[in-house]
Amino acid sequence: MATKQLVQYYGTGRRKTATARVFLRPGSGRVHINGRELDNFFPRETLRMIVRQPLRLLGQADGFDIIATTAGGGTAGQAEAVRHGLARALVASNPAWRGDLKRAGFLTRDGRKVERKKYGRPGARKRFQFSKR
Repeated sequence: MATKQLVQYYGTGRRKTATARVFLRPGSGRVHINGRELDNFFPRETLRMIVRQPLRLLGQADGFDIIATTAGGGTAGQAEAVRHGLARALVASNPAWRGDLKRAGFLTRDGRKVERKKYGRPGARKRFQFSKR
């Protein structure tokens, strides 16, 4: 008896304080994030575009189904974390795509984070108002 084996690729993406676990399966192009459709999870079109960028670059928009779980951060950070994880999963599925994704910058972790507030100041860089007299 032959059993059908599920082909699945995995990638972890991070951005600011957001983390995304992305599972990639051959399919028809459906995207589910935290159990919801992409259009319901990300209300802004720009965020949905950010998630789909690696697939559009490779011309694989309808070739894979994406299941992602994301936590932490805000909506923009989560969208970019999903994009990072998706790019890593695509490289796991086909190593020949690594060059194109690397040139587009989708495999590079964006290390920018919010700078911490310092004591004696109202913010990270801002000073209290100075009065000479």
